[in-house]
Amino acid sequence: MIIKHLSLKNRTSGIIKNKISDKCNIFVADKIKKSRKAKSSTFFSEKMKFSPDISFNYELREVQARVFYKKQRLDLHRPLHPTILNKLLEDLRIEWTYNSNNIEGNTLTLAETKLVLQEGITIGGKKLREHFEVINHHKAISYLEEIVRPGRMMETADMLNLHEYILRNIIDEYAGRFRPGMVRIVGANFVPPNAQKVPSFLEDLISYINENTHGFDAVTLATLFHHRFVWIHPFIDGNGRTVRLAMNLILMSHGYPPAFILTQDRKKYFKALNDANNGDYDKLLLMMFQAVERTLNIYLNSIGGDYEDFEPMESIAREDEVPYSAEYLSLLARKGRIDAYKEGKVWLTTKSAIEAYRKNKLK
Repeated sequence: MIIKHLSLKNRTSGIIKNKISDKCNIFVADKIKKSRKAKSSTFFSEKMKFSPDISFNYELREVQARVFYKKQRLDLHRPLHPTILNKLLEDLRIEWTYNSNNIEGNTLTLAETKLVLQEGITIGGKKLREHFEVINHHKAISYLEEIVRPGRMMETADMLNLHEYILRNIIDEYAGRFRPGMVRIVGANFVPPNAQKVPSFLEDLISYINENTHGFDAVTLATLFHHRFVWIHPFIDGNGRTVRLAMNLILMSHGYPPAFILTQDRKKYFKALNDANNGDYDKLLLMMFQAVERTLNIYLNSIGGDYEDFEPMESIAREDEVPYSAEYLSLLARKGRIDAYKEGKVWLTTKSAIEAYRKNKLK
């Protein structure tokens, strides 16, 4: 069941009308209604109780400035050579699929994920569901890439379609459908809203994002969407995978490469979401900006030229002219204080990034 998209004219005013199945009480996306006018931000805040107070501390401003600068550098090199771009996307799709699934408990390794996708191999000792999770997520990325374009508005239908891909051949009766009742999230510090409110809450969130009356940048906007979507928890299963795909609809429509949370940061990620439930977005914003910066670094590294190579922190810290230990550099990286990104569990940075931090500290 793939929901057709609204025309550009009607995107910000569409609403999914839902019907309830007599037998299983499942909300089903049924009809796009075109007559509803866009609501004001005040209405969103009152109805959704969603009026985030976003302020950027020094660390966030540092990483935000780096991301904006790198995005500008990448734009100067666009369009990228097709061979370079295709290779980048091929690798990122596999890595993205592995990390998003592993965060949710899928036990296939990165190498096994690659085999399933590229060779069609079934991994012995692994559940059939885990193979479908890999295949489904990869197909959902392809769908996302098909619909994204500059300035594209988000639609409720997008969420339902992405979710339909995620749960296909796993829980078909709920794929692309809102949850019928309450759900509990183990380890979370909140209870998702009543199922009857899910369609309107999600529609209001999407309108809030599309209108962006506060003028948030794309990464901040994607962070707010990510958190609120998780709070709404519109589906019985697959919410995490769906939102980590959907947030990229915001990023990619603004010209950013896809970004994703690494499975090594799983605990930190869940903690950041819980903090956001209490109104503190700092950690989640930092994670999102770092995720975007990581992909920007990967893109810029692939271009070459005068862009400095990133090296493991332990290697750089051994050099005599570097006054910091690998442990201290890792701490700075986790806080967003230096230009760095992760490959697996290894932090990478540059000598110029360390020197820039040292000079800034002396001011």
